[in-house]
Amino acid sequence: MAAKKPAAKAKKYSSKPTGLTFATLATKGGYSLGLKTARGILDVAAAAKLFRVKAPVTMDAVIAGADCAPLKALVDKALADPRGKKVLIPEARAKFGPAVPHPPKIICVGLNYRQHAQEAGMAIPPAPVLFSKFHNTLTGHKCKVKLPKADFKYDYECELVIVIGRRAFEVSEDKALSYVFGYATGNDLSARGLQLKTSQWLLGKTSDGFAPLGPYVVSADQIPDPQTLNLSTHVNGEVRQNLNTSDMIYSCAHIISFASQAFPLEPGDVIYTGTPQGVILGHAPDKQVWLKAGDKVVCEVEKLGALEVTLA
Repeated sequence: MAAKKPAAKAKKYSSKPTGLTFATLATKGGYSLGLKTARGILDVAAAAKLFRVKAPVTMDAVIAGADCAPLKALVDKALADPRGKKVLIPEARAKFGPAVPHPPKIICVGLNYRQHAQEAGMAIPPAPVLFSKFHNTLTGHKCKVKLPKADFKYDYECELVIVIGRRAFEVSEDKALSYVFGYATGNDLSARGLQLKTSQWLLGKTSDGFAPLGPYVVSADQIPDPQTLNLSTHVNGEVRQNLNTSDMIYSCAHIISFASQAFPLEPGDVIYTGTPQGVILGHAPDKQVWLKAGDKVVCEVEKLGALEVTLA
């Protein structure tokens, strides 16, 4: 009987993404890695070619464990060298894709804020309520989201999103945050009529573009405590949500640990951790003014950036 091969060791970062803020740029050639700097978004592929530096050029490669030392060197070169202006894109002119363009899984948590559960008239769940979205839901900052004709009760949900950085299976809560690559701003757009048509929420959560994500992924070292972040939503400039992640029922660490007991979390998995009070669903029926084509929705999580989409 042949001897079993030893289990492969988990890949370790040769240089962790400490202090880096990532973006996914939408280019003519597809999605490309961007880095936020004090003077705009660095186009990593263009900078690597200009300065003849070998570096990862996609978000997928970075999350998979590529060496981030060349990325830090490219930022320094672009800011110090006069030629750097050729590869630095002003944020207002950048075209963004989903901050994590190819997550293996999109996991969402429902009813995870105390005040949101209260406004929805639902009991505090005894465990995290998990559901999923599909890849067709992903879209980026400043993109347009076409509303499907199957519903009219369209709602926003500003959320803190966890990006997993290494395989996590049966991890303890006290170790859970060590598996996080970074954090991002997300919007769990929802078609409430479809969502509440059955006991399963998936139908109202999976229309094209219903998981905006970005504009950035901020490395985990820059967010030492994800339970102290302010979240807000503005619709056409009007404040709709304004609360803090301290109101979460189940913390980021608890969610990661809980999910990992049932199935492995893989590098690149994203977890939408729930939305605070202030969604349209929480208003009395006679005061529910649902989102419509032309509305501009801006969701922002403190330190992670403002995520804007326009409905079409």
